[in-house]
Amino acid sequence: MKRTKYGVMLLASVLAFGAVTMNPVEAKVSPASTVASDVKQAKTIVIKGSDAMQFDLKEIKVKAGQKVKLTLTHSGKLAKAAMGHNWVLLKPGVDIAAFGSKAAAARETEYIPKSEEANIIAHTKLVGGGESDTIEFTAPAKGTYTFICSFPGHYALMKGSFIVE
Repeated sequence: MKRTKYGVMLLASVLAFGAVTMNPVEAKVSPASTVASDVKQAKTIVIKGSDAMQFDLKEIKVKAGQKVKLTLTHSGKLAKAAMGHNWVLLKPGVDIAAFGSKAAAARETEYIPKSEEANIIAHTKLVGGGESDTIEFTAPAKGTYTFICSFPGHYALMKGSFIVE
């Protein structure tokens, strides 16, 4: 009986030692690896534009360098020619009113003015009621950027902040 008692104690010691040495290793997570995995994972964003000239999101947050998959959906019923929407992410410092004025004259390029392409980070195509478009891009450097709809006159109401952390 004495051998069995020592055998049980030995087995208990081995199990306890194994549990102590295994748990800390498994629980360690490096903050750097967490940030890196956040950037590697694509951020999926769905934003809706309505017949009332409104985006349903006024603010979008992402990580610098993160892949972004953005879908613009036109939740209204009006045709593209009457109430089209797009989503345009502008570089910092762009004069939105001046951009909007040039966009209004760019009907043949779906209100994306060729002269302003250097001021655009990303944009969707123009969509009408019930349509959607998906784009993918890499989030720019940290900062706050403006997004708008460039259909004539819409930028006054259809805009928001794209915050890169």
